[in-house]
Amino acid sequence: MYTEMKVSPLDDVEIAASSLTSDLRECAILLDIDGTILDIAPAPREVRVPSTLRQTLARLDKLTGGALALVSGRPLRDIDLIFAPLRLAAIGGHGAEMRPVSGGARLERAKALNTELKRNLAALIELGPGILLEDKGYSLALHYRLASDREPELRAAVGAVCARMPPGSVEILPGKLVIEVKPAGVNKALAVSELMRQAPFADRHPIFVGDDTTDEPVFGVIPQFGGLSFSVGRVVAGTDGHFDTPEEVRAWLARLVASRRGRANEARA
Repeated sequence: MYTEMKVSPLDDVEIAASSLTSDLRECAILLDIDGTILDIAPAPREVRVPSTLRQTLARLDKLTGGALALVSGRPLRDIDLIFAPLRLAAIGGHGAEMRPVSGGARLERAKALNTELKRNLAALIELGPGILLEDKGYSLALHYRLASDREPELRAAVGAVCARMPPGSVEILPGKLVIEVKPAGVNKALAVSELMRQAPFADRHPIFVGDDTTDEPVFGVIPQFGGLSFSVGRVVAGTDGHFDTPEEVRAWLARLVASRRGRANEARA
């Protein structure tokens, strides 16, 4: 009896990406951090970077000729701290800052969030225990991973605080158990579009992997550069496939590195 073979979501990723990853010098790899290549932790500063992931990223940076970038809501200083000693090309603060070249200079694309607004938002941690504050400089995040029952109240309070600001000056970003406020006109999609026009990313086909609602605008611009996008943890319309967990993303990146080593060994044989 004929039995149809089922293709897993990870198989779909492998098939879709193979058209671009056959030559890493012709593609760029863009990776969100939290929830994409790192597991979500109870608090932002509790994330852990496996040593194997550092090694994989360092190798991919070389294999792509520096066209590997981290794309995050975290500021560059935090990205560099958790991935030390690596200083990869990166987009930080949801696009408020950028480092187009690994180890290169930082470019500022926006000013820090209004100080008075930050103070008013910081006061919202008094709504209840478990609400955590994260000042990213360009934005301020209120995490409720430990107080999920406070979500409606927190969302309403953040909206009320932001409503007192000049119209169109700030934007509220809902995310995975977090509400973030940042300057308007700054987002990951605009920053990625700018990055893809700069060396060594220019004229490459990007592969972007992200997990959160803040990554969805990036999914929309990737086709403009002939690239592919993949979501993590959920299926997102318009993407080319998805991973179930960050662990699967890490394993896939490691396989990209291992396949290049295998080809190198065959060439020497």
